[in-house]
Amino acid sequence: MSFDMNDAEPQKSGELIPDGAHAKLVMHIRPGGIDGFFEADQRLLKASNSPGSDVRMLDCEFTVVEGPHARRKFWQTFTVRGGKLDDKGQSIGWGISKSIFRAMIDSALGLDPNDMSEAAKSKRILRGLADLSGITFVGKIRIEASQDPRYGDSNRLDRVILPNEPIWQKVMNGETVPDAPTGRARAAAPAPARAVPAWQTTSATGASQPPAAMATPAWAVSPVVAPAPAAPTQPSAPAQPAGPAWLNS
Repeated sequence: MSFDMNDAEPQKSGELIPDGAHAKLVMHIRPGGIDGFFEADQRLLKASNSPGSDVRMLDCEFTVVEGPHARRKFWQTFTVRGGKLDDKGQSIGWGISKSIFRAMIDSALGLDPNDMSEAAKSKRILRGLADLSGITFVGKIRIEASQDPRYGDSNRLDRVILPNEPIWQKVMNGETVPDAPTGRARAAAPAPARAVPAWQTTSATGASQPPAAMATPAWAVSPVVAPAPAAPTQPSAPAQPAGPAWLNS
């Protein structure tokens, strides 16, 4: 018996999306098995890996929708419950995540972040965090240096680009936008020299040999031409809307 490796897929490149790249992104939530706040969020949340932690998170996958990095993916978690508390006893992590989620909604729907009309506010109300799965928005991507030598650096969402920023319309129109590096990514260190294994350097005769060479949601298809001229703290149950605005438009 033998293993035939000829039909194996080629090894995927570990190259990261450039630091400071701007792109249209779609976010999907990967269920973590723990119930969330509302019925829509059953088995949606993920527990922290830290022993004894009460943190609950959304485990999110981001995919670049179009452009030079189309179909490239990265992953990120967002705290929605637990962790350190502020002076009001509220989860600091949830406050940060809530701001990011609101920005995603504004970016996806072309809402001016300063628009607090009843029409705009109603579009920011969710039946549950599960409604965010499938949202498409404009974001800036960064490279985050790994704090663990066992793992390499990774891509992260640096921030959401809002409709009142000129770059938002350019990305929504499919224009190429220059990268704007965050300056937080570390320079790549040269790879350390590796000892060549004996089976690579010695032939059967004992002679030394050189080593071998080493789907976009419907509401995101048509970009918004121009932007229009609070979410709960630890969410209390809002009136149940028919669904998120990006699924109803």
